[in-house]
Parts: sequence; C-alpha cells; structure tokens
Amino acid sequence: MNTSTDNSLPLGTTAHYATMHTWLQRGLFACLVVLVIEASLSLPLIAVWMGWPTLSLTEICHEMTKVRYSSDAAECKVPHPLFDPSEGVAFKDSAEDLWGIQPRPLYKRIGYRDLVRFRDERLAREEAARSRNALAAAPAPITDASTPAPASASAED
Repeated sequence: MNTSTDNSLPLGTTAHYATMHTWLQRGLFACLVVLVIEASLSLPLIAVWMGWPTLSLTEICHEMTKVRYSSDAAECKVPHPLFDPSEGVAFKDSAEDLWGIQPRPLYKRIGYRDLVRFRDERLAREEAARSRNALAAAPAPITDASTPAPASASAED
C-alpha cells in the first residue's frame, strides 16, 4: 500500500472511490446552498403573492384565518399568548371542511393577491351593512301635509 496517497484521503475513503466522494461532496454542498437560498426567498415571495405591500403580515394572517375558518370574525392572535390553546379552537365548527380519513378543505383557493380582494369585498359588505343600519335607525323626516311638495323640474325644451 502506498502510504503517501492514503494520508491525503479523507477518513473512510479508499483510493478507488476518492473521485466519487469528491463529486458527491460538491453536489451536496451545491444542494445545501440552493436550499438555503430557496428558504431565504420563500417567505418574501409568499408574502408578495398574498398581498404584502398592501397588507401587513398581520393582516395577511388575519385574512388567511378568515378564509380558512369561513368566518369573518376569525383573527390571528399576535403575539400568541403562552400556554393558550391553538388559534383555531374557537372557529373549528365554522370551518367548511369534509372530515374523514383524508380531510378535504372547502375554503376558497387563494390566488395571486386574492387576500387583498377578499378584504376589500368584506370591508365593502361591512360598510353597506353599516349604512343600511344607520338609515334604518335614523328618524324619518317630518313633513307637514299642508306644505306643498317641491315641484319637479319641468321638461321645457
């Protein structure tokens, strides 16, 4: 055995497999670097997909919870209190899912920036309901039967 080449090889590597081990090591390092880059870009890209500059990360969490549990009252607890039950316990009955061996969620699929659209639609519904309630609660104007109603504009051409 040639002891000069054996000393330069890593522990557990024979001369016959030294080249293969070198290429495996290079490939594994490349995969690890790619995984680190992918992981560092995942959250920012998902946040932009969900609507980040328009919605804050907390608002994105609120909107995703509303979609997941099919309840406009569902919201994320930020920060989540220590030793509290999970966030979905209060809304698990409102979730529109098919439960079984393989549960199937029935909530809407979230596409590019759909959370912004869902939030805008929900805010418009809430504003319309508020204005309807304000009109219903407002007293009717008192009109005197003796005063004539204002004349409509005549159609003189």
